[in-house]
Amino acid sequence: MARTRIGWVGIGVMGRSMCGHLLKAGNPVSVFTRTREKAAELLAAGASWCDTPARVAAASDVVFTMVGFPADVEQVYLAKDGILSAAAAGSVVCDMTTSEPSLAVRIHREAALRGVAALDAPVSGGDVGAREAKLAIMAGGEKETFDRVMPLFQKMGETIQLMGGPGAGQHTKMANQIVISGNMIGMVEALLYTWKAGLGMEAMIDIVGKGAASSWSLNNLGRRIARGDFKPGFYIKHFVKDMGIALQEARRMNLSLPGLALVNQFYLSAQALGMEELGTQGLYKVLATMNGATA
Repeated sequence: MARTRIGWVGIGVMGRSMCGHLLKAGNPVSVFTRTREKAAELLAAGASWCDTPARVAAASDVVFTMVGFPADVEQVYLAKDGILSAAAAGSVVCDMTTSEPSLAVRIHREAALRGVAALDAPVSGGDVGAREAKLAIMAGGEKETFDRVMPLFQKMGETIQLMGGPGAGQHTKMANQIVISGNMIGMVEALLYTWKAGLGMEAMIDIVGKGAASSWSLNNLGRRIARGDFKPGFYIKHFVKDMGIALQEARRMNLSLPGLALVNQFYLSAQALGMEELGTQGLYKVLATMNGATA
């Protein structure tokens, strides 16, 4: 039985691992990313290089994208040499970038005009979840398309759910990021309190991380902070993008989200201080500077 031909556009911190799982499963994989060097590991493992997103689409039954910003999503799908310019009728496109719900709806509509099925399926779980194939995958689109792609999702994640029609995956990811924003500020403030009280950060995480205050952020990113590790599992610049989308959607729905707005301001401060390429745990550096702590 022929293997599903996979296309992958965007080889970043998470995309590399996610694409790698599909390649290891024995699927033929075609890849494109703006910096070819980032795909070197996948190419060495047997993936094929394509010069444009359109060529990836032409060689694939299912195309996944994992890029940075909504403008990048729009470019790779809707530009003259984009995915939808060459995707064959009957194929599937699946954007796993955290992006705008309205753009997901637009891509779905444009794909349907070409006989192409589309899903929006952002993920949660960070670089660790991507490496270990334990991501949460929240999808929007038709159930028939979701069921068709499910065996591929299962190579990348553990918790996978269809949340509704086009754009529903992106709306769910916004809810996820709102929760994360509150967790992040609470986690950082707890670590600063721990430092000021003269306690060990790792020891605090060992006990608090197993109680009612447990969170993924504390048990994973908190330990990175304790070790002075601010390398990106997820970039500050991308989290600022996500919070901006969530605030934009909240305004559209006439919602007031003051907690999200506050955390967004702290992360904008991180950007202003030149920290946008750090991981989201770099928020600690902003609050530590304000409090005279060791960052």
